Amino acid sequence: MSVEIKEVLTKNDLKKWVDFPNKMYKKIPAYVPFLFSDEMETFTKGKNPAYEFCETKLFLAFKNGKIVGRIGGLINHAANKKWGTNAIRFTRFDFVDDFEVSSALFDAVVKWGKARGYTKVMGPIGFTDMDHEGMLVEGFDELNMSITFYNFPYYIEHMEKLGLEKEVDWIEYQVFAPKEHDARLQRISDFIQKKNGYELVTYTDRKVLLKDAYEAFKVIDVAFSKLFGTVPLTDAVIDKSIKDYIPLVNLKYICSIKDKSGKIVAFAVLVPSIAKALKKSNGRLLPFGLFRMLKALRGKNDTLEMFFIGVEPELQKQGLPAIVMNQIVKMCVDNGIKHCETGPELETNEAVLSLWKDFETRQHRRRRCWKKEI
Repeated sequence: MSVEIKEVLTKNDLKKWVDFPNKMYKKIPAYVPFLFSDEMETFTKGKNPAYEFCETKLFLAFKNGKIVGRIGGLINHAANKKWGTNAIRFTRFDFVDDFEVSSALFDAVVKWGKARGYTKVMGPIGFTDMDHEGMLVEGFDELNMSITFYNFPYYIEHMEKLGLEKEVDWIEYQVFAPKEHDARLQRISDFIQKKNGYELVTYTDRKVLLKDAYEAFKVIDVAFSKLFGTVPLTDAVIDKSIKDYIPLVNLKYICSIKDKSGKIVAFAVLVPSIAKALKKSNGRLLPFGLFRMLKALRGKNDTLEMFFIGVEPELQKQGLPAIVMNQIVKMCVDNGIKHCETGPELETNEAVLSLWKDFETRQHRRRRCWKKEI
C-alpha cells in the first residue's frame, strides 16, 4: 500500500505528531524523549513567540492506516534575512526504515518550499539556537541528552539517498570532572578578576537571578550570534526562555561575571541531567514525571548538562573563560559531579572546543545539518 501524507491541522493531530518518536524509540536504551508539553507549546502559535518570524507546516505519514513517520517544515524569515539565504528548514524528521516513507515526507516539505520560492532545504534545525538541531550520525548507543534528537543509524542512508549532503556538524563531549580544585586555575581566575575589576556572581536567591536573567540572555545572544544558523533572540523569545528555565534550574550550577560597571559580560548555566527522569516518564509530567524531574534537578545527581556558556566576544581573549571554567570545576568538585555533557558544539568553533583542552574528555556523539538545492 502506498504512503499517505497528511498535514497536521488539529490539536489531536499535533499530539500524534509529537508522540510518534516516543512510540518508535520506546525500547531503545539511548533514546530520551522531549517533554511532551514543551513540544506541544513549541508548535502552537500563540505559545511560541518564534512564530513572530517563523512559519511551519507539519506532516504525518500513514501506511496501512498506521503512522510511520513525521516531519516539520519551517520557514525562518529571521535566519534567511540575517544570513542572506533562501532556505526552508526541516525539523523533527522521524520515520520507519522505508524509503517510500522518508521520501514522501521530505517531498512534502520540498513541495511547500518550492511553492514559496525557496531554493534550498536544510536541517534538522529549528526556530532558534535554543531549539533542537542536528541529526545523530555517531554515538547511537550513547544515552541522549534531554535537549537533543535521537535517531536510528539508517537515517544517514536515507538522507544520502534523498540527495542531501553535509552542511555542518556538531560534536559532543563527555567531560570528566576533576576530583579536586585546580589551584593553578584558581590563581589565574583571581588574577584576572583583580586586574580587570571583574566580579564572579553566584546565586542563592531565585529573585536575584530573575533580575539578572534578561541581561544574561542578551550576552548569550551576542556570544552565539556568529554561529551557524542562529537568529537574534527577540525580547519575547528571551522572556519565554526565562519563564521556562529559571523556575526549575538548580542555583548551585549558575554563575555570571560582571565588569566594573556592574554589566554582565559572561553567563553560564549548567543543569543536572534530567535525561533518565524523562526516559522513565516517557516525557510526561503526570503522574510522576514532575516529581522525577525535580528529584533529578535538585537531588543527588552526578551528571550536568551544559546549557549555555557565553562570553562577550570582545572579552573572550581577556581571560573570562578561565574564570568561568574555574567556577565550573568548583561546582563539580563541591557537589560530587562525575562528568558533564557539553551538548552540540560546532566542529569549527575553536573558542568553545578549546575550553576542554585541559580536561579528560570523550567525544562520543556527532550531529549533522544536511542541505540540498531544490
